Formats: sequence, C-alpha cells, structure tokens
Amino acid sequence: MEILDNLDKNNLHHAYLIEGTEEEIVPEIFKFMEILGIETSANPDFYHISVDSFKIEDARNLKSVEHEKSFSTGKKIFLISANNFLLEAQNTLLKIFEEPIENTHFFIIIPNTDTLLKTLVSRFYLIKTKTKLGDELKEAEKFMALPLKNRIDFIKELLVEPEKDAGIVLLDSTRSKALKFLNALEKKILLA
Repeated sequence: MEILDNLDKNNLHHAYLIEGTEEEIVPEIFKFMEILGIETSANPDFYHISVDSFKIEDARNLKSVEHEKSFSTGKKIFLISANNFLLEAQNTLLKIFEEPIENTHFFIIIPNTDTLLKTLVSRFYLIKTKTKLGDELKEAEKFMALPLKNRIDFIKELLVEPEKDAGIVLLDSTRSKALKFLNALEKKILLA
C-alpha cells in the first residue's frame, strides 16, 4: 500500500485524511508509528478511535482531549476511523484543524472523502488509496446482473444480522460487509 510513501517522518503534517478501509489502513499507520518510535499501546498520547458515525459528542470530546497537555514531551497522535462524519461533527472539526497545535497529529480514515465538507477536506493532507475490492467487486458484478426484485432481496440479506455494538462497526459485521459491498458497487458503476 502507498500510505507509507505519503508520510514523511521528518516532516509530519498536522492532519492526514486517508480515503480507504480501516482494515487496510490502520495496520499501515501502526507501522508508521513504529518507524516514528511511538508506542501504540499503553501510551496516553496515542488515541485510536473507531466508530461507525463520528458524532458531535465525539468531536467535542476530541477537541477537549486535543487541548490537554501531553503526558510526555513527544507527539500526541489521534487515529480516527469512521464510515461517516455527521455535519455537526464536521463543523466542530473545522475549528480544531483551523489552528493546529504543535506536535499534535491526526490520521483520519474514511471510505469516501467526497462525503465530507470541502472546507474540512482542505485542512488535510489528502491521501487516496486504491482499495482492494476483489470479492466485493465480484459481488457487485453479480448484483448488477440481478433483476430489481432480486437486488432488493440481496440487500435485505446483507442487513439481516443485528449489530452487537451499535457504535462500532466490527470488521466482519453485517454493516461492514454491506459498506464494503456498496463501496465496490459504486466503483463498479464508475468503471462501467
């Protein structure tokens, strides 16, 4: 993956916006933290947040924690992955990124950056990845070949399994599978 090619350990940007899937990108960010010598577990200056929807409360909490003094003399890192950011949360994030705090760095992961406010995206160093959509792309092709009624049944089948934790999208959860499928379907339509 080209994530590491976009990150310069000697010249870190204050905020990175990375388009892609959490399961592909988070391990790359963890590798980069290792290169930087930043501990990712039991480190009070490393925050890893993973939610389905990033809400206004999440943004307010982030703003509060961002302004707290670092526990060490090193960098404060925020790794946030979400499937979407609600509008109110985006407006709060705008304020955070307008005036970056020294040695505080954000890595935001989202499947589609087009869902964010353009003014918010402009505050970031944007990295668009080529997501691996092998099986999902095959599913999207199969879906496109189905008659309309069967498409609806197909989508219903994706959504049958209830989520165990309403706030977090688990890697193999139904919602996660549905999201991957819809992302692959969108790519398939764009390629057609």
